[in-house]
Amino acid sequence: MSSAYVIGHISVKDAEKWAEYRDRVPATLAPWGAELMLRGRLAAVLAGEHAHTDTVVIRFPDREAVNGWYASAAYQTLIPLREQAAEMVLLAFEE
Repeated sequence: MSSAYVIGHISVKDAEKWAEYRDRVPATLAPWGAELMLRGRLAAVLAGEHAHTDTVVIRFPDREAVNGWYASAAYQTLIPLREQAAEMVLLAFEE
């Protein structure tokens, strides 16, 4: 089975709400065997254009785990907070 990844490109709108969202997400990941690989701020755009300042990379055991996590009640309840806190593009990738 191949791993799957969720990559989020983020521009924070409200730092307090963003901190709350970030603190609450790890508990939603644990039941799906997911691992937070990177939370980072953009250091440089080496080629092309990129509109966001932050990135997150989360590894899941497989695509089914990604889908289960995203659809879970635990994560779905965080979406309104996320939308208040940041502009975000979430992408899923498979190896």
